[in-house]
Amino acid sequence: MSMISARIERLPFARFHVHLLLMGGLGYLFDAMDAAVLAFILPVLRTAWGLTNVETGVLGSSTFVGYLFGALLAGTLGDLIGRRAVMMSALALYSVASLVSATVDSWPAFFAARVVAGMGTGAESAIIAPYLAEFVARRYRGAFTGALAGFFSFGFVAAALLGYFIVPAYENGWRIVLVITAVPVVMLLWWRRSLPESPRWLESRGRAKEAEAVLDKIEASFAREGRALPAPIAEPAAPVVSTGTLRSNFAALLAGRQARITTMTWIMWLSITFSYYSFFVWIPGLLVQNGMSITKSFGYSLAMYCAQVPGYFTAAFFNERIGRQATIATYMLLGGVSALGLAFAASDGQIMAAGLLLSFFMNGTYAGVYAYTAEVFPTSIRTTGAGLASAIGRIGAIVAPILVGYLYPNFGFAGVFGVTTSVLLIGALTVVLMGVPTRGRSLEDIASEAA
Repeated sequence: MSMISARIERLPFARFHVHLLLMGGLGYLFDAMDAAVLAFILPVLRTAWGLTNVETGVLGSSTFVGYLFGALLAGTLGDLIGRRAVMMSALALYSVASLVSATVDSWPAFFAARVVAGMGTGAESAIIAPYLAEFVARRYRGAFTGALAGFFSFGFVAAALLGYFIVPAYENGWRIVLVITAVPVVMLLWWRRSLPESPRWLESRGRAKEAEAVLDKIEASFAREGRALPAPIAEPAAPVVSTGTLRSNFAALLAGRQARITTMTWIMWLSITFSYYSFFVWIPGLLVQNGMSITKSFGYSLAMYCAQVPGYFTAAFFNERIGRQATIATYMLLGGVSALGLAFAASDGQIMAAGLLLSFFMNGTYAGVYAYTAEVFPTSIRTTGAGLASAIGRIGAIVAPILVGYLYPNFGFAGVFGVTTSVLLIGALTVVLMGVPTRGRSLEDIASEAA
């Protein structure tokens, strides 16, 4: 029986959790802003540095390359050395690399800086949700983690505003924007002072005294607020998983029934990320080729970004109402329907409506995906599993634009949307058929079923 889990499960939602939500959410906000702002910078750099199409494309892929390796490293290190150290290191790496990228004067140096920055954002994105979910009781964990991912939407909106109002307004506007994206380095001071290590992870590493000390401080903050806590009810202990080394952690992901869960997360991440980037990288350009110039307007782009906000937060709400699996599958399927609507849109008004729905549902899916991924692995391999799934998802982001570039000339809109909606359907079915229910269950209970 685990009293560490019991003490966490009895905590009501309070100021402590709001602080965690803001700290993790701001990390996600700047991650999204860093990735999205590159689309507004590349046209300026292409002209200023006389870049070829190939060089511009290489720069465009820089963040994804770094993200893949960052997610993989953060996941493995998060289980080996601790969540807190990885989260803070990732933020420092990202901020410094962003600042360096604002000072360079050649595309190879810019590419290198962006890859390193991408490693930082990838590491943060992989570690934040599974780390902070370990502090939250089962009754609102899905909504908390979904809302945490919702901060991505604010980052995209911020990137659009910076890209349209600062980049073209100054001779070195792109440098100014990159300096702004490096601002999170000041968050390190707040995180260093406020972020505790995960008691669940400490317990999984045999450091029970340290775990109890962390919870003593957390519970003391409730006492200072005058909030009495109910007596803890002992939770089933998490299954013992043979871990502690990189090799054993990866082996545990593919051992027994856990292999099914791990495979499910890979397919889930691949399907949503592949489809997302298929739609949002190629659709505007394809529509422009068909004479739909609205997709080049600031109003259209800003509306797409703003539609993310209710998409994420409604999904966070449904995480607790209908469960993570149902939320993910529903939003995936409705995203596919919205994409079909966009494919057959015949006017600017129809494009706007279908585009808003597509952005709403595709981004909302991620609120379920982040919450679900943070729950389905045992504590001792949680960040390894989440980081690997996120990294595999990046493969979908890299492959999607290439495959769509092949499909469209040969099979047209029907081929592009046929493949992407089929991938979404496969992802939805995989989550429903291969996943495990997590709503209303402690992390230890979920891990026991997977074992």
